Amino acid sequence: MASDTTSKGEVYLREVRPSDSPSLNRICLLTGDAGKSAEPLHTFGELIGLVYAEPYAHLPTTFGFVMVDPSKDNAVVGYILGTYATRTFEQHATSEWFPRVRAKYTLPPETNEGATDADRRYINILYNPSHAPQAAVDFSPAHLHIDILPGYQRQGWGRKLTARAVEYLRAERGLKRLWLGLDPRNDDAKKFYERLGFKELPGAPVGTMGLELEEFGAR
Repeated sequence: MASDTTSKGEVYLREVRPSDSPSLNRICLLTGDAGKSAEPLHTFGELIGLVYAEPYAHLPTTFGFVMVDPSKDNAVVGYILGTYATRTFEQHATSEWFPRVRAKYTLPPETNEGATDADRRYINILYNPSHAPQAAVDFSPAHLHIDILPGYQRQGWGRKLTARAVEYLRAERGLKRLWLGLDPRNDDAKKFYERLGFKELPGAPVGTMGLELEEFGAR
């Protein structure tokens, strides 16, 4: 797909690349506490991104688009990442991704010197990966994550990223639905997704929201 660049120096969208991994990880950390920075919660700041961001730039069945700011030396400043086959993605993550990235962390999690409660939680996930709720997967095999650095929020980029993902899932994967999970504490994010047409999924954990692609942006 072509980039969304409009004029020299403006932020634009492009497909995610494996080389974006460090940026994805950093953005995930800086937005990882219900939209706020999770840096104060971690000694090992990479952990949250190893779970929720980086795998989507490396594993089969994934897709993603990133925001690039040419004025910041082409820095990646936001992303939408996902998979069109959640259960297959989970299998690849369990067999290929987590064994590699957890190598420097030990079990039980508290044996890692300086590990915080949040660190211990994510170290446990590296060794015992979580699985998407069945109610969500029954709704759609596709799920996604969106994170944008604070300085680029409230400028329409979340809608643009979601539109690109919707276009991809419709045109290239023939899907009609997708879902995501958000921190129930993040009221602003929930209101944003509701404006795009997302609705809470019955039978799924609180914060799990689904979208009928034909209803995208209807509100």
